[in-house]
Amino acid sequence: MATSAASLSAFSSLSIRSPRFCLLNPSISASSVPHANTAKTSSPSFLPLPSNPAKLTPLQATPSAIDTTFFDNVNPEDDITFNPPERPEDFVEPPSFDEGPMETEDETARAYEELYGPAYSGVSLLGNDVYVMDSKVKKTTGFGKAKKEKVRDGFEERVVQVRRVTKVVKGGKQLHFRAIVVVGDKQGNVGIGVGKAKEVIAAVQKSATNARRNIITVPMTKYLTFPHRSEGDYGAAKVMLRPASPGTGVIAGGAVRIVLEMAGVENALGKQLGSNNALNNARATVVAIQKMRQFSEVAAERGIPMEELWK
Repeated sequence: MATSAASLSAFSSLSIRSPRFCLLNPSISASSVPHANTAKTSSPSFLPLPSNPAKLTPLQATPSAIDTTFFDNVNPEDDITFNPPERPEDFVEPPSFDEGPMETEDETARAYEELYGPAYSGVSLLGNDVYVMDSKVKKTTGFGKAKKEKVRDGFEERVVQVRRVTKVVKGGKQLHFRAIVVVGDKQGNVGIGVGKAKEVIAAVQKSATNARRNIITVPMTKYLTFPHRSEGDYGAAKVMLRPASPGTGVIAGGAVRIVLEMAGVENALGKQLGSNNALNNARATVVAIQKMRQFSEVAAERGIPMEELWK
């Protein structure tokens, strides 16, 4: 009790004597306050006040622009009765929601199609094309990744090989997948690509894109075979290509057969003479194809008609 009484007396003396914490009207002079000439206390300040408290103006309510004359004639203690407006003579009350006829399934489907487009059932009641999707609709797979649509440029893709490769770094080994893809339109155009990624699908997509950048043209006769024999090597792989008579088919193995089939060659002989590496054999096949030339090209270079080439 003694401690609390001492603190209250100290606070009362601070509020009266301190010029910064004056609880009295600022207009009253310091001489009219009792004990004004006593020694100043060194009590800490708690609430900071502005430097010139005499300039503070009290808040005043501003006149509102809202018309309140209606409430001047109303006594809040009286009972006010509500008088709704009268209905016009030709007013017809609308029917209730539950009183109308039930909608059929076709009407519900039409309303749904107007809002959200044709449904996935494959049937359109408004004549819309169910095979055309809105351009704003994005097909997404897991984790919100946009699904890439397959490129429709006339080239077919065939995977030759998918291998898991590792890269040794300071922190350990990094596993990746390497894919070898051959693309071709079976009309004389073929390409080989290689791609690496942490997933097989991504590696195949990268290699297909790389293969489309390396398209070459295969010279062929009207019997869909080579115009002449050729050999090509890449690294330790060596490939031999020979033309064949109609009806022979593609007699080759490994990556050589895939390259010839995607190029559109139907009658040919192929042989791998060196390494069995799929990538090197595919590239050796491309080197052998690039060495081939049509008879018309050779005749144009020599400046003679094509009939004189065999003389």
